Amino acid sequence: MNAILLMVVGLGAFALGYIFYSRFISDRIFRLDPTFETPAHAQEDGVDFVPTNKWVLWGHHFTSVAGAAPIVGPAIAVIWGWVPAFLWVVFGTIFFAGVHDAGALWASVRNKGQSIGALTENAVGARARSLFMVVIFLLLLMVNAVFAIIIAGLFVDFPSSVIPSWFVIAVALGIGWLLYRRGVGLLWPSIIALILLYASMFVGDAVPLGLPEEVAGLGAPGQWVLILFAYAAVASLLPVWVLLQPRDYINGLQLFIGLAIFFTAVLLANPTVVAPALNTGLPGDVPPLLPLLFVTIACGAISGFHGLVASGTTSKQLNTETDVRFVGYLGAVGEGALALAAILACTAGFATLADWEGFYTSFASGGLLAFVQGGGSIIATGTGLPSHFGETLLAVMAVLFAATTMDTGVRLQRYIIQEWGVIYRIPALTGRVLSTLLAVAACIALAFGAGGGAGTGGLIIWPLFGTTNQLLAALTLLVLSVILLKKGRRTIFTLVPFAFLISMTILALLYQLAQFWRNEQYFLVFMDVIILVATIWVGLESLSALLRAHREGPEDDGEGGADDGARISAAERTV
Repeated sequence: MNAILLMVVGLGAFALGYIFYSRFISDRIFRLDPTFETPAHAQEDGVDFVPTNKWVLWGHHFTSVAGAAPIVGPAIAVIWGWVPAFLWVVFGTIFFAGVHDAGALWASVRNKGQSIGALTENAVGARARSLFMVVIFLLLLMVNAVFAIIIAGLFVDFPSSVIPSWFVIAVALGIGWLLYRRGVGLLWPSIIALILLYASMFVGDAVPLGLPEEVAGLGAPGQWVLILFAYAAVASLLPVWVLLQPRDYINGLQLFIGLAIFFTAVLLANPTVVAPALNTGLPGDVPPLLPLLFVTIACGAISGFHGLVASGTTSKQLNTETDVRFVGYLGAVGEGALALAAILACTAGFATLADWEGFYTSFASGGLLAFVQGGGSIIATGTGLPSHFGETLLAVMAVLFAATTMDTGVRLQRYIIQEWGVIYRIPALTGRVLSTLLAVAACIALAFGAGGGAGTGGLIIWPLFGTTNQLLAALTLLVLSVILLKKGRRTIFTLVPFAFLISMTILALLYQLAQFWRNEQYFLVFMDVIILVATIWVGLESLSALLRAHREGPEDDGEGGADDGARISAAERTV
């Protein structure tokens, strides 16, 4: 299989999905209104609620949702063959992720910037909200702990990525000051920042940095984990315009240029996909493709974490409601492009099928290492740059994706703890500093406590990340369906993805539960059961609310009934 053909088909499908399907969803289902006053204006506070240029906000949203998972998931899943991974990424992005991400953003904007957990109370009920927020908090806990460990591992394995990964913070602070305090236009700061960032990669390649092998009994990975969470705590407390927005924006530009370099290298190198279309010689530890494919590739096809970002931070910065399509749907397309790059790197970045089979000797043998090494090989062949620089470029990309997700994830955890403080009348939890410290402490405890004191413990819960993420996405689609039905809108475009996703994910969760029990991993059994019970409970209450909304008909919200101003029938509302 020619890698160029695979790339063109994938990117072409994404482009068509954005041009046509996202326009249909935006105009006919969500009915985006350019005159609607968004929470960023109505509740502007200069800290969390800040009206933002759609390009800057797109950068924040895209880099926040596109962490390491859209690389890791596809890089593991190609062990089943490139066809299942490719089809799930392409169709999942267009028909699942784009609708999910834009829908969560739109629903939050229409409800004063409330998170998806708070929206659940409005649409379904208080009990469903409480259970939903437990699932959300557990997912954020896993995201932050695991991504910190992934970044720490990349810093240790690729010390050339350290300087450029931290230098981007200084660049972001400069951009934030120029844009919001000096009123400078976006163009020249962006160009200068990109030049500085790529220059820092050459510096990092020439001057690799690392931490001592051990300090007070703590190895280098553990030291990096503590440093990363100290940074994330400070970043989550700063106003979004100071660091979060500009860092995510410049990261978004740099990362898209990195993807452009990679895809250009594919064109120039013209590599062959050596991995099998369907792998019939699977290693013994590989689980069944159905249903595990759909939770192994979570981010990159559809991800519940996107709904948290869309309703947690992005909705509070949206300048006009019509920006939902650009920021939400195109953000999902950007992550799909990253997942496509991971598939190409991990299937065409090896010289022969024997080389590929020699690397993929077990289910856990793929991942970031396959992406960095395979992609670095393609960049070196296509551009003539040294292979170690190509590896540095991709390692920095992975670090920046994961780090911006951590920035947003810790802030979202802080929001949830503050919401709990309001809901359960605990004033101390509503403070920004204490809630941030509690969020960070929980992540550190998981990273160091789940599997030892080396800072790698969080990886033990990675198998649950995909299932929890997909369950959250399914529940978000269900809640969104309730909101749409109450407004008299068609719900087939959210209910069909929900039905497919919830069935595949619950089957995967049950399969994992049996595996955890068989392997005597009782900590994972405990978490698996909590997530499964909470999900089923929220799902049943949401379905009950959906049926109730169907019986009662659409609410009079001042927006009219169905498309083109005509009321649709009860049968149409159910689909």
